[in-house]
Amino acid sequence: MIIKKYSLFLISAFFLYTLACFSQLQPASIFSDHMVLQRNQPIKIWGKAIPGQRVYVTFGLLKSQTITKNDSSWQITFPELHASKVARQLEISSVNEKVVFSNILIGDIWLCIGQSNMEWPMSKEMHYHEEIKDSDHSHLRFFNPTYAGKNIFAAPFNDSITEMLNPSKFFKGIWKSCDSLNLSEMSAVAYYFGKNVWEKTDIPIGLIHLGIGGAPLETFIDPMSMKNHMVFSSKMVGNWLENHYLPVWIRERAIQNIGTSSSVPFDQNGKNHAFKPGFAYTAGILPLKSLSIKGVLCYQGESNAQETDRVNEYADLFELLVLDYRRHWNNQKLPVYFAQLSSIDTIRYKGYLWPKFRDEQRKIAEKVTHCGMAVTADAGDRYDVHPRNKKVVGERISFWALSQTYGYDTPFTVSIPPYARFKNGNVIITFKKGEKLRQHPLSGIINGFTIDGKNDIPAKIENNKIILKTDYKPQYVYYGWSPFSNADLYNNDLIPVSTFKLPVK
Repeated sequence: MIIKKYSLFLISAFFLYTLACFSQLQPASIFSDHMVLQRNQPIKIWGKAIPGQRVYVTFGLLKSQTITKNDSSWQITFPELHASKVARQLEISSVNEKVVFSNILIGDIWLCIGQSNMEWPMSKEMHYHEEIKDSDHSHLRFFNPTYAGKNIFAAPFNDSITEMLNPSKFFKGIWKSCDSLNLSEMSAVAYYFGKNVWEKTDIPIGLIHLGIGGAPLETFIDPMSMKNHMVFSSKMVGNWLENHYLPVWIRERAIQNIGTSSSVPFDQNGKNHAFKPGFAYTAGILPLKSLSIKGVLCYQGESNAQETDRVNEYADLFELLVLDYRRHWNNQKLPVYFAQLSSIDTIRYKGYLWPKFRDEQRKIAEKVTHCGMAVTADAGDRYDVHPRNKKVVGERISFWALSQTYGYDTPFTVSIPPYARFKNGNVIITFKKGEKLRQHPLSGIINGFTIDGKNDIPAKIENNKIILKTDYKPQYVYYGWSPFSNADLYNNDLIPVSTFKLPVK
């Protein structure tokens, strides 16, 4: 009899505990103290609760309520608000539960994706020790979550990590204000971008950073978009770890992490991993569907630049990502600004493919509207895939945003002509008026030009045209075509000219 009573007690206790866990009011994980909400767009607050339960939401002077749906979801929408540096409080309650988030600003949110060069923290950036002296920027906020497998390379994941290889558990983090305590862990590229935009506009800036070291572009794309694509559906066939339409390196690295484990969550395309096609999208982008944002920043490409086939498809793959995000946020003009790959030594990282890859990235910026590319070839490191000067990268991306999104008269790019022409023993490249070409630093002959893709040929500037003397008409003219480029052509605002390959007519 005692045993029966004890059993009933355990069953009752377990039931009450389960009910308590289920009944918890759960705002979406993106909400926390110190966050930024997007200005001039409807503000949506959402989460989970018991079906049929009434949820009350107060944000500053705004109030609303709703009934939780049968699938446990709830959402309310407040009208758009102008930018504000006045800290507001968000209060969410239901029955006897209440969640309060404080110090929330209204400004612009930029989503930051990519691989290790986007992820690269301020603590390892070359200007960090100068920046930290004046790093208390209360109107610059960042959401910089950790993720399953972060900083674990060429080694098996343990059980606690494999358990997190689930979209709902993969990213974990909270919003933080930029100050001397938090600066070190921020994405350096995102920080310099956000700081420059905030200083110019005086609008609070929120940076959501979902960069993943080594990640291919495929992981940030909606898996259904790839599955339904005429060409890229090949990336979604069978076990992704054995799929030759995906970059070799990322599959090798993933096998090192999860290849022998039997506890990794999986689906019809195989085991979960940060590099799996569509995984970062499902884990990080999809949960943000109701969060209004200003735009997207991307620094990615190294993992897709290792094989010729992957290089040749990159421009189309990136365009698919852009179209995905614009559909996701129902904004066909959503700005997407990205960093072009820098320079690196030929021997390592298959750098001989990087000039072609940089040129493919250039084509993206020319083809896709409301999209811009920051040239970084002059800020590379011959032997390291992680150049330490992230300040120049973040600031050059910010020039695009300041000019094209915020309307400032800020130099941001150099337009490349569609072709060159051959006349009287010269290849002539005519840039548009106003570019004001120059060499940087000034030393006479312009470096970086070739007519065979291998050997440099002297070039000079005449009346804002590039003149290359040659005895024959070449098929193409190349610029910045070395893996580690010595190209030194800029405009008068010291914006570098991109790597390019042009037909000669």
